[in-house]
Amino acid sequence: MVAFSSQRFILPDNEVEPGWDMQVNGEGAVLAADRESKRAALVLALCLPGDTLLYLLLPMHAELFGISLLEAGILLAANRLIRILGYGNVVRFYGQRGDRFCCTLAALSALLCALGYTLLSGFWALLGLRLLWGLSFATFNLSTQSLATSEMQGAARRSGRSRALISAGPVLALPLGAWLAQCYGPRPVFLLMALAALIGLVWARGLPERPHPLTFDGKRRLRAPDSVAVWSFIEGLTLDGLFIFGLSLLAQSQLSGGAILVVGCLMAVRYLSEIAFSPLGGHLAERWGALPLLVGSSLLASCALLLFGLDWFVVGAGLVLLLRAVQLPLVATIVAARYPQQRIQALASNAVWRDMGAGLGPLLAGWLVPMLPGAWLYGGAALALALSALACLNRGKTPRRH
Repeated sequence: MVAFSSQRFILPDNEVEPGWDMQVNGEGAVLAADRESKRAALVLALCLPGDTLLYLLLPMHAELFGISLLEAGILLAANRLIRILGYGNVVRFYGQRGDRFCCTLAALSALLCALGYTLLSGFWALLGLRLLWGLSFATFNLSTQSLATSEMQGAARRSGRSRALISAGPVLALPLGAWLAQCYGPRPVFLLMALAALIGLVWARGLPERPHPLTFDGKRRLRAPDSVAVWSFIEGLTLDGLFIFGLSLLAQSQLSGGAILVVGCLMAVRYLSEIAFSPLGGHLAERWGALPLLVGSSLLASCALLLFGLDWFVVGAGLVLLLRAVQLPLVATIVAARYPQQRIQALASNAVWRDMGAGLGPLLAGWLVPMLPGAWLYGGAALALALSALACLNRGKTPRRH
């Protein structure tokens, strides 16, 4: 795992999180985990649309927000950068205060961000909102993954259902928001997103308030990523970076009238695939195991990427979206099983590596797409994804703690 800050996080041998040491067949614990995971996912589903709509509306209406197109790109990347730098503080705060307090604060931040997108203009004002949302999303992401894996029995199934519930918010908001923006302009749309975040704020009050005990050894050390973290980095770079960038270019070249509505629907397809296939991935992992399914689906996704690069756009893109959705609930399950006593830290570390890959992907694509044929670009991405997936098979055991 990568160190999040100057301090490394460790749980002592005699201290585990509440609920983790329960018997895996305890029906009460499993039902509680199901209920808590579902609520956390619904809270994020209500708070996420403001961010996803900004990705759609900010580049198309940069002048209405008082910024340039270059500044729009910086603003859309700022939330990911603050997550990479700030996950250590988020983990520490989340461990001390628990899900209810942290997600309530994050939902309040989402509400303020949506209101800010309605009222504020200029780069620096919007930058503050993007940084605030980045830390809020890190909190939501950590809470949804932590609660989904709080009991290993049914963890993959809960993770799949959680991804589907989270994606329901953007699927509904993107076409609706695009249509409203086309009719009334982009600013009023975010008032509706603020209302959704307000509902999420109310729902967050029902989350558990128990803390997640963590201790710190005070040592300064940068730890190398394990095989799953490397795969997350490559997956973020290839599927969330290079592929989405290429898909956007393809859509842009084929758009005619009603561009904003068409792009909104195309972006919604990504989340719709998660609703349809992430629960399937969770159920298949419960039957066949999360690691074999991750490796198999990654190899198939590599083939789909190659097809995409060979101009089989529809078939390749469809298969990539399907397989990406299947993979989403698998990683948290694998990480939780490998690091049962350092689960919160490991989940956050893996999220950092994925964010770094997803942030690097578009930058790399912007440099390489004009230079390389699609077969070379996406063929290389496919090879990297396949090799990183196969490497996970060689690190099946939990590494020794220091």
